[in-house]
Parts: sequence; C-alpha cells; structure tokens
Amino acid sequence: MSKQKIYKLLIGTNNRGKLKEIKSLLPKKIKIHSTSEFNLKSPVENGKTFKENSLIKSKYFSKKTGLICLADDSGLEIDFLGKSPGIYSARWGGRHGDFNKAIRRVYRELNKKDKNWKKKKIKARFICALSISNLNKKIACVLGKVEGYISNEPKGKNGFGYDPIFIPLKKRKTFGEMEPSQKYKMDHRYQAFKKIRKFL
Repeated sequence: MSKQKIYKLLIGTNNRGKLKEIKSLLPKKIKIHSTSEFNLKSPVENGKTFKENSLIKSKYFSKKTGLICLADDSGLEIDFLGKSPGIYSARWGGRHGDFNKAIRRVYRELNKKDKNWKKKKIKARFICALSISNLNKKIACVLGKVEGYISNEPKGKNGFGYDPIFIPLKKRKTFGEMEPSQKYKMDHRYQAFKKIRKFL
C-alpha cells in the first residue's frame, strides 16, 4: 500500500455532475485537475465489472497526463431487470449520454416485463467503483453502494443521471428531489469515498 501523500489529483471523468460531486468529497488541500483541461476523451470501457472499468479509466488518464488519477465507474442495477442497466447505465442514454432517454428506456423495459410493475416495489441500487492509479499501477480500488427502489415517475431536477427515478431506502424523495448536500452524504459515491479516503 502506498503511503505517499497525494497533493495533486486528476479526476478521470468527462461527466460534469460526477466531477462536481467528487470535488465536494475530496480534501481541500488536494489540487484538482479535470480531463477537460487536457482535452482527453474517455477510453473504451470494455471491463466486465464496475471495478474493471474504473481501473481502465484511472490508468488510462494517469498514463496520458502523468498525474495520479481518481476515476469512478458507477451505475444503476434493477433486480427486476436482471440487474440491468448495470455497467451499461451510461450507454442506455445513447451516443450522447442522454439520461432522459435512458430513464425512458428503464420504464419501457419494466413495462415489457410487467404492465403492473408500478404496484410493486422495484428494488434497485446505485453502485460506485472508485479507483486511484499512478500510471499503470493501481493504488486502490473500492466499491460503494446504496440500496433503494425505482420511483413510478421521474421526480426532481437536482442531481444527474438516474437520480430522478431512484428513491433510497427509508426515504420518500428521489435523489433528484434532494438537495445535493443531503444526497452527497449518503449516496454510493460517498460510501465508496469513505473506503478510499485513507489513500488520499
């Protein structure tokens, strides 16, 4: 395990929502760089798991910039749909990552499976894999998750991605209806962060 202190860190994502959330969780002493500063496109994510895809990104961006990189791979698993969309969560939004389109597809797939799905509790979870790499070397890779269920309709304009249709356990509001400060203290990214903090 590396004991070196990290003072400069590249966040390996081109997703502005993720960048904002990760920045809010990082210690203030760390100078943060984003992939947009280097005009880097994301690599092909051909891993079979969230952890594999996270590592593909952190190693790729670290090698491209020479900076230590923290990358996230996250998504939504819906039990009723055989854990789909899972690692393909972003891809359900099509080439341009349109999450309104992705959310419509979730509802379409649920309807195909069972016309009365709205009368049931559709269990789901958000999963986040966070990894830190220095060039080709993995420093850490952890997994965080938050359990919940699917809302009958999209609610709320906050957050990003599938936030408007995900209600965490023991809550009544979707992530999309919550204030970011409330969501950031409980979601999958926060759970993963608690595990990776000691490496920073």
